[in-house]
Amino acid sequence: MNKKFDFTDRLVAFAGDVILFVEAMPEGKVGVYLFNQLMRSSGSAVLNFTEAQNAHADEVFRAKSRIALKELRESQVSFQISNHIEYGNEESREALEQENVELIKILVTIIKNREAK
Repeated sequence: MNKKFDFTDRLVAFAGDVILFVEAMPEGKVGVYLFNQLMRSSGSAVLNFTEAQNAHADEVFRAKSRIALKELRESQVSFQISNHIEYGNEESREALEQENVELIKILVTIIKNREAK
């Protein structure tokens, strides 16, 4: 299987796992805030990367990939906030945060490799 599809699948799995994580969060103002932010940023990352993969021009690929990267970085900050206040299941939170960091590293490499062409 082509690596770009493996990465897309990994982004989809991450967004799905985030949904399951936030669904299990306690209800209340904090839960709603983190729920909405994590849902938007993780879902947007995979949607924008998919658009980048289908782009007909390098400029569009770079723009959409950078948006996906920005969204993953927003997710990272949301997980940092969750860690700081110890919100949500600790094991799941830490696993998702680690996956988020790995996805950021992979996407940065994809963008750099594409720009080097």
